[in-house]
Amino acid sequence: MVAVLFLLPALLIIFIFKFVPTVMVLVNSFQKWGLVGFERWVGLKNYITLIQDPFFYQALINTFWYSFLSITLSIVVSMIAALIMVNSRIGGFMKFLVFMPVVISLIPASVIWKWIYHPSAGFLNYLFTLLGFKPLNWLQEYRGIFFGYGPSLALFSVVIMSVWKSFGYNAIILYAGLKSIDRSVYEAAEIDGAKPLTIFKDITLPLLSPYLFYVYLTSFISSFQVFAPVWIMTGPPPGSPLGTTNVIVYYLYQKGIEDFNIGYASAVAIALLAVVGLLTAIQKIFIEKRVHYEA
Repeated sequence: MVAVLFLLPALLIIFIFKFVPTVMVLVNSFQKWGLVGFERWVGLKNYITLIQDPFFYQALINTFWYSFLSITLSIVVSMIAALIMVNSRIGGFMKFLVFMPVVISLIPASVIWKWIYHPSAGFLNYLFTLLGFKPLNWLQEYRGIFFGYGPSLALFSVVIMSVWKSFGYNAIILYAGLKSIDRSVYEAAEIDGAKPLTIFKDITLPLLSPYLFYVYLTSFISSFQVFAPVWIMTGPPPGSPLGTTNVIVYYLYQKGIEDFNIGYASAVAIALLAVVGLLTAIQKIFIEKRVHYEA
């Protein structure tokens, strides 16, 4: 009973700000809304429209590309940073440098990177020019980065900014995981003649797998919620060029706030919740089997 009383404030917050809004969104998804509010019940009409909407699928594909690229790059960069911090004599200073982007607010960070990507006055193209490379239209290029296919350069530019903004948090988590590994394990492997690559593959990665899985899962969920960088950095209108940076949450914003189609936007939100929930469950079932939890 005492435990319930202590948990009650947190449970009330979750109920009021998480459960109730989710139920309201689910109810709204079966309704038609206009400028004056609720108009009528429409049943599954919003979901039928959603299934037939090509712009929804484009936003969903863009989100998958964003998720795949941002997670892959973030984990690789975070791992490198964590290894440097563990094996460097200036680890404390490295932690400061690595974590500094995390504490910067997302809005000013997006504005700064939009300036960095500016086609004529941006720092990145200025650097490219000094190095003898051709300047790029970072946020205006709709062609795919894989020989004209795949995600656009504009979307990839947003990915780079997001990785810079978030990898420090992941690096600190992985750094803590690396510090928790007993040095005697490495010493025993070195005595047996194991090479550094073998040690990293067969010892470091398995023992670090709980931390890697946590970083991966949280990064996956947050990647499907990206909004501010697309809204600030791309366009006008946001989501340009040719909709190649229009991710699912911004598409939800377009339908709900700009078009005042609350019912349809609610259906998009429920679809997003279902996709993220299903993929998260699948990953926990199949990927977590490879995680080595210490006893």
